[in-house]
Amino acid sequence: MNWIILVLAGLLETAFTFCLGKAQAANGSTAYSWYTALVIAMAFSLGLLMKAAQTIPIGTAYTVWTGIGTVCTVLVGIFVFKDPVNTWRIVFITLLIGSIIGLKVVGE
Repeated sequence: MNWIILVLAGLLETAFTFCLGKAQAANGSTAYSWYTALVIAMAFSLGLLMKAAQTIPIGTAYTVWTGIGTVCTVLVGIFVFKDPVNTWRIVFITLLIGSIIGLKVVGE
């Protein structure tokens, strides 16, 4: 169950980086709404990380959390914010995904 919580925490990390990107592109009260959503997503993400780390080794939990956040944020950047994509980015994201899976396998 804590692995599911950890995955959700990683997805919420992606949510707060998405909110950051949207807030930077907005202005006025819209920007403040995105910043508010960012703080809420960040709080829930960290809370879920703390919960997951009660049974998953902290080194593994933190690495998986940041890895999920990184992979998903890069994908959101590519598909939503039109960040550049090239072969090396795909190679390194694939390596990161493999590392996350490897940590899950050896972390139990």
